Amino acid sequence: MFIGKYKMADKVIEVTSIYNKVHDYCKDYISEGKPDFSVVTSQADIEYEKQRELKCAKAENRQPLVTSDDYCEELAVYRKIAEKMPDYDTVLFHGSVIAVDGQGFLFTAKSGTGKSTHTRLWREYLGDKAVMVNDDKPLLKITEDSVIAYGTPYNGKHRLGSNMSVKLKGICVLTRSPQNSICRITKAEAYSMLLQQIYRPADPVQMTKTMKLADRIAENTELYKLGCNMDIEAAEVAYNGMKG
Repeated sequence: MFIGKYKMADKVIEVTSIYNKVHDYCKDYISEGKPDFSVVTSQADIEYEKQRELKCAKAENRQPLVTSDDYCEELAVYRKIAEKMPDYDTVLFHGSVIAVDGQGFLFTAKSGTGKSTHTRLWREYLGDKAVMVNDDKPLLKITEDSVIAYGTPYNGKHRLGSNMSVKLKGICVLTRSPQNSICRITKAEAYSMLLQQIYRPADPVQMTKTMKLADRIAENTELYKLGCNMDIEAAEVAYNGMKG
């Protein structure tokens, strides 16, 4: 067994794993603090992740992603963390977060729409002003009047992200369009996408907490819809439309 402590979204988590790869993956988040909670993985957790990926690949008519035991254990660890985080007003969210001048911008969409491509365009357009917070699975902490996005080790296949946090200025739903345009949308218009992209715990109590947190996310951030063609002009339109 391998044991390590890591700080994510201001919480120290003790992780006990079968394989060491989990700890190498999380090395930028090492902490010496007292754990707020612990997660322990088993072979059964690994098998669950493996079967889940095989089932998803079959349903989506694609080749399975990596299903080695040590990789699947990484997924199992983050799933266990995500299941616990609603206790701390925090959720895992599928999206790409970029920070500019101390403001955070989260882009979300169905898989394959181009979230990562769009934030890459922001980095090309804005240069060093734009910093990647997390390119895949950030943690969002919901406070009384704001949403804070945190970097995590789980930052996509290109490992784009930083161990940092930023207050979200807005959440933007990405759609493909021949022309670039952005507009504010209502909570009702954004809500189904928010629910699709937020991690939904298996535990009913945690799921109830998550639904309430999703409501607060929609209330505490500006919501946008962006039609974009993946030209660099899309970044200019989105930035100017969201920065305020």
